[in-house]
Amino acid sequence: MLSAAEPTIRFNRDIRPILNDKCLACHGHDAKKVEGDVRLDLRDVATKPNKHGHIAIVPGDPDKSELIHRIFAADEKKRMPPPEAHKALDPQEQQLLREWIAQGAEYEPHWAYTELHRPAPPNASETQWVINPIDQFIAARREAAGVEPSPSADRITLIRRLSFDLTGLPPTPAEVDAFVGDSSANAYEKVVDRLLASPRFGERMAVYWLDLVRYADTVGYHGDQDISQSPYRDYVINAFNANMPFDRFVREQLAGDLLPNATLDQIVASGYNRLNQTTEEGGAQPKEYLAIYFADRVRNVSQVFMGATMGCAQCHDHKYDPYTARDFYSMGAFFADVQEEGKYGARRRPPEIPVPTNEQKQQLETIDAKLADANKRMERLRPSLLSQQGAWEENTLAALETHKATDVAWIDAASEVPGKRDGAWNFIDATKGPIHSGAESRVQSSNGLVQHFTLGAKDPIVLEDGNAFYAWVYLDAKTPPQAIMLQFNDGGWEHRAVWGGDQIVYGKTDQPSPAYHRMGALPAAGQWVRLQVDPADVGLKAGAKINGMAFTQFGGTVYWDDAGVNQHVGPPDAIATILKVAAAARTDAQRKSLEDYYLDHAEPMLALRGEIESLNKEHKSLEGSFVTTPITVAVAPRVIRILPRGNWMNDSGDIVEPAVPAFLGKLNTGDKRATRLDLANWLCEADNPLTSRTMANRLWYLMFGRGICTSVDDLGGQGTYPSHPELLDWLSVEFVESGWNIKHMLRLIVTSNTYRQSSRPTPKLRAEDPFNDLFARQGRYRIAAEMVRDNALSISGLLVEKVGGVSVKPYQPGGYYDQLNFPRRGYAPSKGEDQYRRGVYTHWQRTFLHPMLKAFDAPSREECTAQRARSNTPLQALTLLNDPTFVECARVFAARIMHEGGATTESRLAWGYRHALSRPPGNEITEVLRGVYENHLAFYREHTSEAKQLIAAGDAPADAALDPVELAAWTSVARVVLNLNETITRY
Repeated sequence: MLSAAEPTIRFNRDIRPILNDKCLACHGHDAKKVEGDVRLDLRDVATKPNKHGHIAIVPGDPDKSELIHRIFAADEKKRMPPPEAHKALDPQEQQLLREWIAQGAEYEPHWAYTELHRPAPPNASETQWVINPIDQFIAARREAAGVEPSPSADRITLIRRLSFDLTGLPPTPAEVDAFVGDSSANAYEKVVDRLLASPRFGERMAVYWLDLVRYADTVGYHGDQDISQSPYRDYVINAFNANMPFDRFVREQLAGDLLPNATLDQIVASGYNRLNQTTEEGGAQPKEYLAIYFADRVRNVSQVFMGATMGCAQCHDHKYDPYTARDFYSMGAFFADVQEEGKYGARRRPPEIPVPTNEQKQQLETIDAKLADANKRMERLRPSLLSQQGAWEENTLAALETHKATDVAWIDAASEVPGKRDGAWNFIDATKGPIHSGAESRVQSSNGLVQHFTLGAKDPIVLEDGNAFYAWVYLDAKTPPQAIMLQFNDGGWEHRAVWGGDQIVYGKTDQPSPAYHRMGALPAAGQWVRLQVDPADVGLKAGAKINGMAFTQFGGTVYWDDAGVNQHVGPPDAIATILKVAAAARTDAQRKSLEDYYLDHAEPMLALRGEIESLNKEHKSLEGSFVTTPITVAVAPRVIRILPRGNWMNDSGDIVEPAVPAFLGKLNTGDKRATRLDLANWLCEADNPLTSRTMANRLWYLMFGRGICTSVDDLGGQGTYPSHPELLDWLSVEFVESGWNIKHMLRLIVTSNTYRQSSRPTPKLRAEDPFNDLFARQGRYRIAAEMVRDNALSISGLLVEKVGGVSVKPYQPGGYYDQLNFPRRGYAPSKGEDQYRRGVYTHWQRTFLHPMLKAFDAPSREECTAQRARSNTPLQALTLLNDPTFVECARVFAARIMHEGGATTESRLAWGYRHALSRPPGNEITEVLRGVYENHLAFYREHTSEAKQLIAAGDAPADAALDPVELAAWTSVARVVLNLNETITRY
């Protein structure tokens, strides 16, 4: 902050923060709540007499200004701010206000709302230090403050910094060696370009974006049930990897469903509008929760894309910014067309669509390519087969005399049942009862209704014209049944043939029906009788696929034997008739029928159609495995009213239409109601003062650990003044003019000399610039929670680098989910490679966030998080030492140390340390780690069982070729290395 002794005081930099913090809650933008008829946010009001005749500010004359009288008042009853507000001005703030008024009390529009323009980079004397315009802005401010820049970081630090910043993963030793050994002039730039092109880049950037949009795998409220939103996460990853222009990124998320000929990806992107918390609590009031969802959406949209805290205007006009309650509800009205429900149920959040993962898309493409090839072969096969039709006609005509109907058994012995069996299938041999064919028959005895059946045949019967069902049956003469039934399934069981009485109730009707077709009296008892059923009598036509058959009786004893279908061997009668007509005498219809029959039954065609059918089944099965995800579907917009004090039950407020905040302009949509797409277009207009400033500041934050404006979540009145406002504007305009190019902006930042500085502060820098406002050094801070785990997995060699897919579940303490109800939930850790996926894919349970992520300050994602907290607690060290993931990583890393680190303790220590930290250990570190190894080796030699217990951690199998005692000792060393501050710190 500028001191009172300095000649020029700037309102935005020096005065606005004081007023926002100490005064505007009572004397600010909320006109309905102004105390004492004094407003200090507007110069025209503050410099005129109020209704009491007092003038708060008399420009040029602080002694006549009521503001000064009140802040210096000896009487506590008159002093401002009042003592009970606990907002007392310190002497420096009091003096600044006095001097500002003395200098004319000039106001400035809030910096974030001013028109964007590209300022010319200032001249700096350090011309050799300056690489790009960023350095010019930084150097000029530094020089004015009399501060020297920090030296450039060494190459090992630089490549580690770049790797963490751009991919979220550490560099490999080979990558470090290649960079350190590269003496070319563009060595650094080559590393930057390689990292920006890595698939890991999108994953790293997605972690931050998912914090902003409060992405999670659960609904948040009440039971916090699971919801499938991973397709949206994968869209974000793919968008960053493809370097999608940010303006397009914004449009697709806010209004992907409204874009012309929207693609699947754009529809998935519209799922952003459905990321809010929802409920399916039984007693929830739908109207109340629609109001809650409405407010949540306005808060998120304004904070993510505008760096604004519009949520403060839900109940009243904003106290620190020009946003009104009307602005709040008008902004929310853009989303009044989103199809949603206040209360959901059945673990569903319609509207939803199935979406393939990247891997499934590749599988679909492979199947589609095979189908396309098969269809091309089909086209080639047709003329080839037609050239042979004449020979087929001759052979078939010659064989017609020998053709006759044949029974094809579908169910015979116990080994020949085509599908899943249900009921009592009691097979007997000839020693226990009558047999008709083969070696077995089946027997059922009952005093009432009894049935056995098969269903789900892999090779169903496909009916053709002239087919008939048959079954062999033997009724016991001494105890005959009262009724028997055959039943056929083509997807349903409504096809029944009944002999005897009406005692069988399945499908029974008074009138004749295919579902209960009466065949007449019971067959003769004491002998095998062949039952036959015309498919038409039970409502089945040619082409029907029969995948099940049931055998039912009421009372008595019945023996059943083979059953199936009676088929013609050779062509059906209609085709046989055509064959007997001379070729020249056939009609066009006859020729076509004959050609179609021939092609349909030719062996090569049957084989190819079978191949196509199999591929189609595979395609359908794969589609059935797709994750379903909520999307946005536009419906007729509901009426939106201003809710007085945010009360969802009060419908007395004005009806509002979609509109942007009034002080920022107006949309020109004519007579047409403004849409979400209009909002997205407005956000991405080149002259919008907020969107590019917000994102440019956040990109800087990601590369330095703090923003140019440190309040990266709030560019408004309660935010901080930028340390370099001209640089922020220059970057914002550059962002727009680059085509909203994220990778361009990051490359520009990381190739500057400002970025390459060492993060090691000198005593002078610590004293003069403790918060690094001048950016005379780089930042140093612990990496994000997901990166902490990714780092350990990468070092150990366990990391599975696969982009996209459903969320996975790392190891978690037993019972952690015990309090989760509706429904009760257990937790099953993922198996195989899913256990070793990156943290961006971890299942995000809002109310019970994974303990490791929580320990390292990951947010619950119930609200937008633009800047994570960074704590340093003993719990973090305990997590690194004892969480099963880190113990397993240490054990697998230890095995690598033993295999790849050489034969001596010294070489192994050096290899392990360098592999984890990219640099060799010093002598002091080596001695400490040697002590750890030797002490633990001695302990485990005397406690072998504990050594075996340690190396059993995790699913990855322990290397049986290694001595368990020695492996346990090296695991202890690896646990220490993974727990080092330097291992999890970005310098």
